[in-house]
Amino acid sequence: MSSIESPAPGAYEISTDQKRLDVQAIHAYLTRSYWSPGIPLEIVERALRHSLCFGAYESATGRQVGLARVVTDYATFAYLCDVYVLEEHRAHGVGKRLMRELMAHPALSGARRIMLATRDAHGLYAGFGFVEAGAAKNLMEVVRPDIYARN
Repeated sequence: MSSIESPAPGAYEISTDQKRLDVQAIHAYLTRSYWSPGIPLEIVERALRHSLCFGAYESATGRQVGLARVVTDYATFAYLCDVYVLEEHRAHGVGKRLMRELMAHPALSGARRIMLATRDAHGLYAGFGFVEAGAAKNLMEVVRPDIYARN
């Protein structure tokens, strides 16, 4: 397939099987992302191990091309993070498929609150019911964007 052809429908699959996660590939992406530059491999491994992860895979090769990681209590709360689709696989609906499967997952479909932070994907998430937190006077946070640079 040439690089300008669009993959056939069903050319991607989504899985929550932890064994399929390509930790090295996930780490490689996250270290160059705007939200976790320089994140150590050990931190990525631990985060994946203790989260509900949705991997996106190219059907023909089994290669991981995307991820959505959810930190959750599997009942009432979920925090969506580390969502990405490799650049060459964007605009093929992979992000929307990840979100559709994530929002329908039994561990998340009854959650009272699902939160996330994004700098540039508001449109994607709005399509799944996410809204800005507004004044968010009841939400507080500790933010340490350079935490991995300190080690």
